[in-house]
Amino acid sequence: MLASGDPFLYGVGATLSRHVAAEEMRTIPAPSAFSLAASRLGWPLQDVATISLHGRPIDLIRPHLHHGRRIIALTSDEKGPGDLATLLAATGFGQSQLTVLEALGGARERRRHALAADFNLTDIDSLNVCALEITAGEGARILPFVAGLEDALFEHDGQITKREVRAMTLSALAPHHGELLWDIGAGSGSIGIEWMLADPSLKAIAIEQSPERAARVARNASAFGVPHLAIVEGAAPGALASLPEPDAIFLGGGGSEPGVIDAAIAALKRGGRLVANAVTLEMEAVLLAEHTKRGGFLTRIEISRALPIGGMSGWRPAMPVTQWRWTKG
Repeated sequence: MLASGDPFLYGVGATLSRHVAAEEMRTIPAPSAFSLAASRLGWPLQDVATISLHGRPIDLIRPHLHHGRRIIALTSDEKGPGDLATLLAATGFGQSQLTVLEALGGARERRRHALAADFNLTDIDSLNVCALEITAGEGARILPFVAGLEDALFEHDGQITKREVRAMTLSALAPHHGELLWDIGAGSGSIGIEWMLADPSLKAIAIEQSPERAARVARNASAFGVPHLAIVEGAAPGALASLPEPDAIFLGGGGSEPGVIDAAIAALKRGGRLVANAVTLEMEAVLLAEHTKRGGFLTRIEISRALPIGGMSGWRPAMPVTQWRWTKG
């Protein structure tokens, strides 16, 4: 088999290695498309975000869109550069510079530039790489590198774990490399989405019984650059059957329904974490009983925000949240 570039960097080598032992292969890597693009542009590769959009959703680039960031992206075909320009312009990055590097290393090699908002390049070679220099305009959709993103970034109907509570919940869930989260009663999908944003190796399944909310979770996942968030439409505990074994579980809605917590605990891997939040007295009673029975940690989260009262300001308390955190022994 002849493959160009570095076959073990988004190449055919990864596919072959699942079927052929390493000692049965002789690999002679050449410079990757990333290396060739960086060398043409004079960009230190260690300071550049590299991403493959070849055969993958273009939304994967969204978490990398920060002012001043340099990105090199592999594309699928001649439409890729235009699709990237459209996404950038639609999310407030229209003044970003795109460099389209075509047929790198070959006789047809060519390099062209355009602003995202004014992109009009045609006759693009299907073998191309895009180099992006990101400029954020006013109101650009930038996803900070923190847990607890602004509620307004999410599409929701009020069924969302609020920003401050979400940050504490992600801290309690404590994601580790390669782990899988079940987000039971996903609502807007905010917990599963931020879990996946913490590291590219992380996976999540959002379980949501409302078809309308499940569709909203999918839209949010795409808008946050994690379109591979898995969504299961159905009610727990029935919807949990046959799902892959989770490393962590978040229970934000429906936990007071009979059998849900028991099913979640039974499914959880040994050493896995369960975090459950309660805002109702009924759910709080369930968590108090579980804490008495199994141990773990209970936390009371109370947040107040300063809001206008007439011509002055005062503290407006949000509904308190009781959080139970438990690790399966």
